[in-house]
Amino acid sequence: MSKMLSKLSFRCTECSKEQPADTPNWRCPDCGGPFVLSGAPLFAKNKIASHIFSLWRYRELLGVKVPVSLGEGLTPLVATNEFGPNVFFKLEFLAPTGSFKDRGVAVMISFLRSIGVKDVVEDSSGNAAASLAAYCAHTGVKPRIFVPSYASPAKRRQIEIYGAELEPVPGPRIEATRKAEGAAQAGIYYASHYWNPFVLEGLKTFAYELAEQLNWCCPDNIVVPCGHGTLFLGTYYGFRALLHGGVVSQLPRLFAFQAAACAPIVEAFEAGGSAPAPVEGGETAAEGIRITEPVRGREILAALKETNGQAVSVTEEEIQQARKRLSRSGLFVETTSAVAAAGLKRLVDQGIIGCNERSVVALTGSGLKNLPAE
Repeated sequence: MSKMLSKLSFRCTECSKEQPADTPNWRCPDCGGPFVLSGAPLFAKNKIASHIFSLWRYRELLGVKVPVSLGEGLTPLVATNEFGPNVFFKLEFLAPTGSFKDRGVAVMISFLRSIGVKDVVEDSSGNAAASLAAYCAHTGVKPRIFVPSYASPAKRRQIEIYGAELEPVPGPRIEATRKAEGAAQAGIYYASHYWNPFVLEGLKTFAYELAEQLNWCCPDNIVVPCGHGTLFLGTYYGFRALLHGGVVSQLPRLFAFQAAACAPIVEAFEAGGSAPAPVEGGETAAEGIRITEPVRGREILAALKETNGQAVSVTEEEIQQARKRLSRSGLFVETTSAVAAAGLKRLVDQGIIGCNERSVVALTGSGLKNLPAE
């Protein structure tokens, strides 16, 4: 490893034990908990490479110095009166592969290339797999990807176009995970978008960009759709880094929105629990967040508590109505993205989010991903 990487380690969020960053373990071998990265540089404005127009303007903060990039990051922040005068949308669906996943995957693949990984395995309902397939194609890494058989045909086609080995798995989402874990136990590196800490490091740039676009001010509220909760946590950890660096004076309230048909975080939050219990998981058009057992559930619930946020579920009708309203505003997003907009409307109508508060909605995936494949 490089000198910079040698300073990094993976720390378990459950038992705090550490592993070297180049460990083949995707979770803590002692307790099974997820890792976060330790040893990354502290945030400072003078570390921003302002001449770089991608998320790699923050490369001095990301733990890896030699980037793999397709131009990800620096997504627009736009307002539309359709959802209120102080509502802004961060257009993550304009990323190279059409979703926010590119932030985390770009940083993870940059790390994996630096330690010589040549073959990876992953499980995903679509967007993370498409992102991984693209960045692997860009670098020559060979990916084997398991997706639930109900995944969007357009997403599956996108994965195949990049040349990845794609294996649809019948049954619920967890079955694809089991297949990937089995392959990882056989010796292939598990490039998981929800286990790997470098994914969260990449997603922290969502917070860095947002603060920079708002002239280093913190919005009152940030709302995101939440399955495994990686963007939610990346935003949380990013703003914590900004707070500890003295760049902002407070954390925004964070809101995690789920489809009512599959809402383990909401159920745990409403029950006052510190960890989500597995749920059955019903049918929902928001397939990207149909996650019955989010592995970072404890982190999500702790972040909700610290930021005075909430976890909220929305109905299928609310999701479809919000997607139509977004489209009429010129914002064509996949159904999963509309969950956040639906949740925002619910909380504004209830007075939980004030009309005079500055709120930011993450629009996470392109509507093209819901179109029928050829």
